[in-house]
Amino acid sequence: METGEHSPLLPQNAKGQEPPCSMYSPVTSGHRGPVPQGNKLDAWSCCCCAPVAKHQAWSGGPAASLSLGSSCIKCLTFFSNFLFSLLGLLALAVGLWGLAVKGSLGSGLGKPLPPNPLLGLVLGGLVVSIVSLAGCLGALCESRSLLRCFCGAIIGLLVLEALAGALVVALWGPLQDSLEHTLHVAITHYHDDPDLRFLLDQVQLGLRCCGAVSYQDWQQNLYFNCSSPGIQACSLPASCCINPQEGGASVNTQCGFRVLRLDQAAAEQVVHLEGCSPRLQQWLLGNIQAMGGCVIAIVLVQGAELLLAAQLLGALAAQKAAEDLGPGPP
Repeated sequence: METGEHSPLLPQNAKGQEPPCSMYSPVTSGHRGPVPQGNKLDAWSCCCCAPVAKHQAWSGGPAASLSLGSSCIKCLTFFSNFLFSLLGLLALAVGLWGLAVKGSLGSGLGKPLPPNPLLGLVLGGLVVSIVSLAGCLGALCESRSLLRCFCGAIIGLLVLEALAGALVVALWGPLQDSLEHTLHVAITHYHDDPDLRFLLDQVQLGLRCCGAVSYQDWQQNLYFNCSSPGIQACSLPASCCINPQEGGASVNTQCGFRVLRLDQAAAEQVVHLEGCSPRLQQWLLGNIQAMGGCVIAIVLVQGAELLLAAQLLGALAAQKAAEDLGPGPP
């Protein structure tokens, strides 16, 4: 268009100049084309309006947002997963701290880590924190990809838990029978691992027992065997004693000294004679309902998280469909 010519499609004032482009410019009689209606007036009245304004004008208003119920689901999903991610990170930090204190992380680089109960805590905390962070960020950012990953991880964990529960039910008898063998192995390696020693001491103190089947099982330990040349020969750990503190504030580590040389009548005045295998089986049978209740609670929490994430995914899909299928231009 040459200088001085006027567009026949734009209104002109008395001096032949085109009016300034504004979102609030009124529609003049010189405007050709369909007359905008309602809230589309502002977007139609200016040829320079932003693309977002034009999109809102064509769609009849701003982009669709989540409903009140979907927003509540989003908040619940975010805060619950945020809490579980904090718990997972805490468990991970405690496990790593325990491994670092024990020296499992720094010794033998490039070699497989030795068996350690803290490894289970580290792996569990890592899995919980990663899955929970995926759900937390998916809800916060309204990311359907992260929410799908979160749902898939929860379904995978539920499947693994179902398989583990089925194995425990199917192998409950052999598992009870293996307790005695496990206790014998723990007695043999009592001095080799501080974690194992602490665990076995807590079992004997808590169940008021000694050994696997009887207190004589401690003869299997090289240090407590009567043929050992050490000072602990024919002795028992302090956790086998009936009164390990003997009225004092600290534990008397010599309360089981030379007990294996005594006859049964004299030994029962100092230590527990019954083994831990029968007591441990009785404890498991007595607390099986509590353990089952904890497992059911964990499964219910995971199911609730999965349901919330699925509801939020449906709401986000509906929002996306409403934006894509909005009303077109007249």
